[in-house]
Amino acid sequence: MQFLKKIWRLPKIIYLVVTLAIAIFIIGLFLINFDTGAIEISSIEFIGQATLPKGLSFQKTEVGGLSGITYDVKTDLYYAISDDRGQKAPARFYTFKIDLNQGHLQDSGVKTVGVTRLLNNQNQPFPDSETDTEGIAVTKDETVFISSEGDVAQFIQPFIQEFNLASGKVTQTLPIPKKFLPDKKSQQGIRNNLAFESLTITPDNKYLFAATENALIQDGVVAAPNTGTSCRILQYNLTNNQPEKEFLYQTEPVTSLFNPTGKFASGLPDLLALDNHGHFLSIERSFTGLGFTVFLFQVSLTDAENINHHNSLLKVNTKNIKAAQKKLILDLRRLDVPLDNIEGLTLGPKLPHRQRLLILVSDNNFNSIQRTQFLAFKLKIVSPLTRLLRHIFTQN
Repeated sequence: MQFLKKIWRLPKIIYLVVTLAIAIFIIGLFLINFDTGAIEISSIEFIGQATLPKGLSFQKTEVGGLSGITYDVKTDLYYAISDDRGQKAPARFYTFKIDLNQGHLQDSGVKTVGVTRLLNNQNQPFPDSETDTEGIAVTKDETVFISSEGDVAQFIQPFIQEFNLASGKVTQTLPIPKKFLPDKKSQQGIRNNLAFESLTITPDNKYLFAATENALIQDGVVAAPNTGTSCRILQYNLTNNQPEKEFLYQTEPVTSLFNPTGKFASGLPDLLALDNHGHFLSIERSFTGLGFTVFLFQVSLTDAENINHHNSLLKVNTKNIKAAQKKLILDLRRLDVPLDNIEGLTLGPKLPHRQRLLILVSDNNFNSIQRTQFLAFKLKIVSPLTRLLRHIFTQN
């Protein structure tokens, strides 16, 4: 007891120093954990769907082909890119307002409120068949990056360009590494309609990520029944607008148990950056003849190897390459709803109880037997700080 009294009589400066040291120690632990520790998706809950009317027209354009979606926190609006190659109307993206009625998404909860036509460097709409716009990501500067797959058959190159959100005019074009560009001998580059489907920007707006839907010609085979494909994730540094890293993303092999049509397609249609440290959500979508298989994964690039020095993965043993790590979050076939061609995803606004709204959207291919479908989920994301504090208090 006397010892405690002596300690209590120590100068206050000592208590201040000790308190400061403890604070620095805890902050140091947090920074280490935040930089290296993976965030955790602790729960996901389906909260409804909405389907747009077939043949819906807005400002004399048919709404459809929605291949990518992004959320603008400043305006509480969603922008969705159409992959129409100019057959229905010039290249464009739509603006949507999404409201949850009593916490659930219904058909009345999705409203089309705008359409923006994309303008090229000549300040004109893109000519027919010149674009195949697939990915979209909004920036904090109220611009959008948009990716186009081009057209390998017509030797139209893919692009990743930035557009003014209000006018739709292109403001810059990002350089694409040569290995992604198709050559006339069909020995390298993207495959037709299997190129830059994915596009996402980190929350701090420092990095942009694009990804191919299937392997480059020189990287391996396309997805087939029971066979996955080797996609490349391409990372851009937006401080200098240059590509700087590439990563291997291996899709899952999908079994086609009953496929009387003989048709099969599978790949990586979209990525969504969850933080600034290489953690994402991804969609893997397959068509197996009579329906769609859709998986939602949590993805980490923390330990993934930079493969930008490999021009061809066929020339190396990919088993020795550290690919992106994946964790299955949800097999959407478990939902009690028929699935369509899900191709885009984005986080929406914050919800009560530290949850986020997650929206997925389908590309109806302007097909009369398909639908433009919006799926809504409540997503709970546990940060490294929360995990660290839980660890500290549970240990005590």
